[in-house]
Parts: sequence; structure tokens; C-alpha cells
Amino acid sequence: MSKNEALKLHEDKRQKCIVYTRVMGYHRPVESFNVGKTGEHKQRKQFTEC
Repeated sequence: MSKNEALKLHEDKRQKCIVYTRVMGYHRPVESFNVGKTGEHKQRKQFTEC
């Protein structure tokens, strides 16, 4: 068994992942955004500190 095979997750074990983001001082799930806000969220760049 290779290392990649050991990391695979069977379809019956998967579950939905809810992504939250901070909006106006509080956290909201991205799935509840309207069309415009969803598009804006996809265009964001992730901040990485050096």
C-alpha cells in the first residue's frame, strides 16, 4: 500500500465542510452569501505572512 492510497477517504465517509469567513466583525458561513458576495469572496487573496 502506497502512502497516497492510505490518505484516500472513501465516499461514504465524506461529510460537508462549512467554510466561515469574517464579515463586518462577525463570522458567517460562505454558503449563505448572495451571488455578489460569493463572487467577491472567490476573488479574495489569502494573506501569508513571511
